[in-house]
Amino acid sequence: MAIIGSNALVLEAVALDKGMEKCYGVVQAGKNDCATKTSSCAGSATADGQSDAFVAMPKGLCDKLVGSSLKSS
Repeated sequence: MAIIGSNALVLEAVALDKGMEKCYGVVQAGKNDCATKTSSCAGSATADGQSDAFVAMPKGLCDKLVGSSLKSS
């Protein structure tokens, strides 16, 4: 954890199981696996398909989904 002034910035790394990857832009509202650019916890995506929210899935599957990305926007 890094403390900057009076604001706390928490950097959280998500450990994915071997053979899994983060897939952005396909999660349903409230079903994301971790923090987003605008929220600090899992399950906090406010819209379906939110481009900065991810869900872990088997490698190779994300590229097959419409609207998906391996990078946050």
